[in-house]
Amino acid sequence: MVITEYKIKADIEKPVKFAFLSDLHDRPNGPLIKAIRSTRADAVLVGGDFIHDSELYERGFEFLRLSAKLFPTFCCIGNHERKYKHGDLIERINASGATLLDNKAVRYNGITIGGLTSGYGQLEKQSHLEATPAPNLEFLEEFSRLRGFKILLSHHPEYYPRYIKNLPIDLTLSGHAHGGQWCFFGRGVYAPGQGLFPKYTHGMHDGKFIVSRGLSVQNPVPRINNKPEIIVIKLEPKGK
Repeated sequence: MVITEYKIKADIEKPVKFAFLSDLHDRPNGPLIKAIRSTRADAVLVGGDFIHDSELYERGFEFLRLSAKLFPTFCCIGNHERKYKHGDLIERINASGATLLDNKAVRYNGITIGGLTSGYGQLEKQSHLEATPAPNLEFLEEFSRLRGFKILLSHHPEYYPRYIKNLPIDLTLSGHAHGGQWCFFGRGVYAPGQGLFPKYTHGMHDGKFIVSRGLSVQNPVPRINNKPEIIVIKLEPKGK
């Protein structure tokens, strides 16, 4: 596991540091919490797929509980949260103490943080070979019109070129692609919703879009040249 840091100048009054995690997929929580604490982040952002499926989910809710005890924690819903079958997902997330951004936005330290929910429907059959269903475009448009510095949690990076890139949103954070699973010469090999040799698997794009390699170790296909990743984002006021 690696920690990747980005420094971004922003129209904000004071510095803020976020730890961004995505695609936990039932990963053990001890090392994750230890790593986050080492970053001295002000808050934690979770970009979806913190649970794996209807059988592997308790570690995900436990992570939200542990994180929320230590930091303000904000999360959005990815496609794997749609596979949860054991009751009210929203109720369980709210009970963890984390702030759920289900096509909603909140203010934190003068920053507006929004969560764009995965377009997959609950228990809907999901195929990696089909186009990702569209998200809630009404929320996305409303969010883009809000004033001040805006961060959008959007699990699916394939949403960025289709729906987000041309909107006045300052920073979008995604996961889902797992770094392309195999990475050669800086390029991932495959990502659901993007296909072979996808463009958005990791790193910063256009100065306003960051894709996490994620933390999953559940995929039966092993990672190659592609370490699981926690991202640290340091927002610094412009002119300082």
